[in-house]
Amino acid sequence: MQIIETRLQGLLVIKPDVYPDSRGYLFESYNQRTFEKAGISFLPVQDNESRSCKGVIRGLHYQMNPHAQAKLIRVVTGRILDVAVDIRKESPTYGEWFAVELDAEAKEQVLIPKGFAHGFSVLSDSAIIQYKCDDFYNPKHERGILLTDPDLGICWKVETSARLISEKDLRQPCLKDAENDF
Repeated sequence: MQIIETRLQGLLVIKPDVYPDSRGYLFESYNQRTFEKAGISFLPVQDNESRSCKGVIRGLHYQMNPHAQAKLIRVVTGRILDVAVDIRKESPTYGEWFAVELDAEAKEQVLIPKGFAHGFSVLSDSAIIQYKCDDFYNPKHERGILLTDPDLGICWKVETSARLISEKDLRQPCLKDAENDF
């Protein structure tokens, strides 16, 4: 496993070891011991999967304390642009975002720590995304940031006319107005 640190502290890109052969391939998408040996503390309690079609943008989502979630994101089929925004008020990178294309072929993953908002856009015809969370979904603590917040200026790599965004995500506040206890 190769761990790549990003410019946003705690946000990691993880390249798993993939073992291909004539039958296909095998890789561990998560192994607690391997993560611990690498100095990563992440104990998932919930595994989610979503399927979306081309042009869908989901996010930017997070949960408030005490139910904040770290997430391990991977793509099972297709290709996405995965985005994480640092919303930790005391962080030197507060309000900055990181984006990486993830696809089923490369099998890279992103570990998003607590204190980040998360979203993604679908770049292929469809995509299935799995993400492990280290706390349970709690609707009372769920929050979001407007994915088109002009202060963030995120390039989602999806033409405006082709975007499919939920009404809920379109009604989220900008980062400067979002409720945040990080």
